[in-house]
Amino acid sequence: MSVQTWTFILVGLSFAIYIGIAIWSRAGSTKEFYVAGGGVHPVANGMATAADWMSAASFISMAGLISFMGYDGAVYLMGWTGGYVLLALLLAPYLRKFGKFTVPDFIGERYYSQTARIVAVICALFVSFTYIAGQMRGVGIVFSRFLEVPINLGVLIGMAIVFVYAVLGGMKGITYTQVAQYCVLIFAFLVPAIFISLQMTGNPIPQLGFGSTLSDGTYLLDKLDGLNQELGFSLYTEGSKPMIDVFCITAALMAGTAGLPHVIVRFFTVPRVKDARSSAGWALLFIALLYTTAPAVAAFARTNMIQSVAGVNYDKLPPWVKNWSDTGLIKMEDKNGDGAVQYVADKEANEFTPDRDIMVLANPEIANLPNWVIALVAAGGLAAALSTAAGLLLVISSAISHDLLKNAINPNISERGELLAARIAAGVAVVLAGLLGIYPPGFVAQVVAFAFGLAASSFFPAIILGVFDKRTNMQGAISGMIAGIVFTGGYIIYFKFINPAASVPANWLFGISPEGIGTIGMVINMLFTVVISRMTPEPPERIQHLVEDIRIPRGAGNAQAH
Repeated sequence: MSVQTWTFILVGLSFAIYIGIAIWSRAGSTKEFYVAGGGVHPVANGMATAADWMSAASFISMAGLISFMGYDGAVYLMGWTGGYVLLALLLAPYLRKFGKFTVPDFIGERYYSQTARIVAVICALFVSFTYIAGQMRGVGIVFSRFLEVPINLGVLIGMAIVFVYAVLGGMKGITYTQVAQYCVLIFAFLVPAIFISLQMTGNPIPQLGFGSTLSDGTYLLDKLDGLNQELGFSLYTEGSKPMIDVFCITAALMAGTAGLPHVIVRFFTVPRVKDARSSAGWALLFIALLYTTAPAVAAFARTNMIQSVAGVNYDKLPPWVKNWSDTGLIKMEDKNGDGAVQYVADKEANEFTPDRDIMVLANPEIANLPNWVIALVAAGGLAAALSTAAGLLLVISSAISHDLLKNAINPNISERGELLAARIAAGVAVVLAGLLGIYPPGFVAQVVAFAFGLAASSFFPAIILGVFDKRTNMQGAISGMIAGIVFTGGYIIYFKFINPAASVPANWLFGISPEGIGTIGMVINMLFTVVISRMTPEPPERIQHLVEDIRIPRGAGNAQAH
């Protein structure tokens, strides 16, 4: 069967499962819509968290970035995995113990202020819409190649699917759908990786194949360094980014992960604090399966791509090149008229320009794997993008219906009215998300990196200080969140939209790129929060007791007394 037929079968089957789960687990109350009724098993929640967190950026774009950036791409691996550990150890159990539905709910209650809640809602919407743009773009890329439709139509199809199960099922439907999506995406990522590792190195474990020898006796990474050097690219195993930028991007991704509202809310869906810790551990295990495989996939794809394209006559290029050229995601031009592809680092002479986001999706085709494996990767890419998009939509809808409408505008709204408002907000958010997918502000992982920077500069200090510093007050938190997100958002908007031509290291503040500026925004937020909190009155006594109660287990005082 053709790739397209296999794609229709596997994608259609997976979509039927997702929609069936959404109908089966339809939310009937606001608690089920926001936190799945608070009764999800830790293992299931771990899978759902992994699927929610491993977005199109993790599945589609991260290995693509590493394959082009080499050593420099490690910042995404270190930042995202390190950030998840930070979230699991420092924040998840305490937030679960606090027992609210959303991050703005925590901030509004902890900082005893509707203004703080509204600022948090604005930050949540800003972060979530930036993040969701990358997911919808990923959906469009998958559909454009494998269903042979324009990218924009692919985005519209993805919007329709997400609308059905996010709006209908709420967090309850999304949670069990994400369990299924995790199974699909991890199977789709590992199967081709295992096949290609066997094919290239004879080792069935990609993580070991990454450091093994090829059939000609050379080590994979030595071969890749040699190929890169021949074409004028920097060595794959050496970095070219300034160390300060590497540090700032990694820190922004770590703090951003720990401040992402759609990941944090997952820990409100389990029955007990103990289950929050347990589900965080399970999620880390499930995430590690993909994240330890990604560098190997990147190296396999880069090696095979260079060998199948560089110096090959245009009329003898493998079929995968034409397939992806038809989507507009590979650009070719015979600049010197010699009839062969000149793939080199020099942009003026280079004749082959692939989009970074195609590398994982094209990897099975480049390696000549069976059609069903190619279609399986398409289903996995869609599962990764749609699972995160659904989680983000829920954050957006709950921020509007629960935090803004119920807690700030109309406290007397009925539960039925609030549920209807949440569904309407999710529907509007789907449309806006689709527009951002059609007109994205960058490639998938780059857009997602911006979202993490915004989360790091807005939510992370407010949450971490809210849990560990009882002296932090309303005035400090509000001013810190505003200062952090305005600085970070302004920097990103200037260099990416107002004056992109100026976005070079010489013009960046301290040599820090827009992807890493969230770290400076986070420091600014912290400074504003701590200094202003110390210059203004202490929080009320009940809030200080609340902070102590979040951190200190019940009965600890009695145990110490004895």
